[in-house]
Amino acid sequence: EGLRLHLSSSSSTGYQSVYKLPSGRFALSPSGPLAAQSPRLFLGSFGTAVEAAAAYARAAGEPPAASEFEGVRLHLSSSSSTGYEGVRRHASGKFVATRYEHGRQVHVGLYDTAVEAARAVADPAAAAAAA
Repeated sequence: EGLRLHLSSSSSTGYQSVYKLPSGRFALSPSGPLAAQSPRLFLGSFGTAVEAAAAYARAAGEPPAASEFEGVRLHLSSSSSTGYEGVRRHASGKFVATRYEHGRQVHVGLYDTAVEAARAVADPAAAAAAA
C-alpha cells in the first residue's frame, strides 16, 4: 500500500500509538495529529501491529512511501502475528529474527522491537555488523 508508518523505539510494538490488547489484537491510542483531530477516535482492532500502524498512517493522511526503517525496506507479512516476515515474539517478550539461507533456517538475533528484528531480516549485512 506504500504508507509511511510512524515508527517508535519507545513502543513495545515498534509503532507510534499502537498497543497490544489483552486479546492479542492491536489497537490505536491517538496521539500527535490524530489526537488533535479527535481525542476519542477509535479505528478498530487489528490482527497485527503493522495493520494498526497502517490504519494510523491512513487516518493521519500520510503521503505514500515505502515501509522502511533506517533506510531498509522491510518485508511485510499478513500471515505473521508481528506483521513481518521472519519475525516472531519470543517468550521473553522480545522478538526473534530468522531468515532462510540455502534452504535452511538461520537465527539472526533477538531484538527489543519487531521493527528492529524486521530490519535485521531485511538487511543481513547490517545484522552481521551489529553482532
